[in-house]
Amino acid sequence: MKMTVSREDIRAYAPLIVLMALVLAVGLYDSTFFSSKNLLTITADTMTLFLTASGVTFVIMIGGIDLSIQSVASMASCILAVGLPRFGLAAIPLAVLGGAAAGFLGGIVSTRLRIPSFIATLAVSGIVASAAYWFSSERSINISEEDSAKYLGWAVGEVIGVPNEVWVGMFFLALLSALLGLTPFGRLVRAIGSQERAVMASGIDVDRTKIAAYALSGTMAGVAGILMAARLGSGSPTLASEFLLPAIACIVVGGTAITGGVGSVWRTFVGALIVQVVRIGMTFVGVSAFAQQIVFGFILVAAVAITMDRSKIAIVK
Repeated sequence: MKMTVSREDIRAYAPLIVLMALVLAVGLYDSTFFSSKNLLTITADTMTLFLTASGVTFVIMIGGIDLSIQSVASMASCILAVGLPRFGLAAIPLAVLGGAAAGFLGGIVSTRLRIPSFIATLAVSGIVASAAYWFSSERSINISEEDSAKYLGWAVGEVIGVPNEVWVGMFFLALLSALLGLTPFGRLVRAIGSQERAVMASGIDVDRTKIAAYALSGTMAGVAGILMAARLGSGSPTLASEFLLPAIACIVVGGTAITGGVGSVWRTFVGALIVQVVRIGMTFVGVSAFAQQIVFGFILVAAVAITMDRSKIAIVK
């Protein structure tokens, strides 16, 4: 019996193969990399990037893009840091709500005004960045140890030897995977990314699904901002300023097609691990943080070239 390997099979398993190869390469360079404590630390460090990118996965799968996530995450950290002393535990949902509102605004601008998503979300990014500076009075705001211990214990520390960041990330990985794979919303996201005109012809309100996807992207960026602030003990209007390129890179590297229709949240998680291992590898060999952005740029271009479905784009502009 002849076995055939389809392009879909390659797309599904290539990220896992790349991840294993990278882990092996870095481990051979430094044997301490394979220690269980180090692997848990790497996974915990990956979770903020994964959470930032997880919501954008839905936006990319409908054929859009969200360039506001780094500003939204930074704004959420500022809302949290400012709100904890005043509102206590209520500051957490307020920060998440701020992220959801920013995503919702991006979706409204893109769908109702018929503006390309990269322009709409770039404009929202500027608005949100200004809001973050306003919330924080243009400075970094420390979160007291008392407030951190009282309200953010779920985001820091360990449970049965596993960092809480890992548990938080796994929770949202399971939740968003179920949302994408088991709900009508998830099926619509895939359908819109694959054949938007056919979905519109069936009488389904496509704009509603798109707005929901952008709102979800903003929500998850807000959650990521909260986790960053909890880990670092402060909120800042520039806290996530370098997360945009790695976040988009990990989505595409994980196998989600930039042209929409194909992808999953677990692929984004694998992509985030790939980006994190690449970053660690570059740190080991002495590549500066600024030069790492160049490498991520090359990785993004290569990943898009491999995963893009050119049948959907007759002319590239």
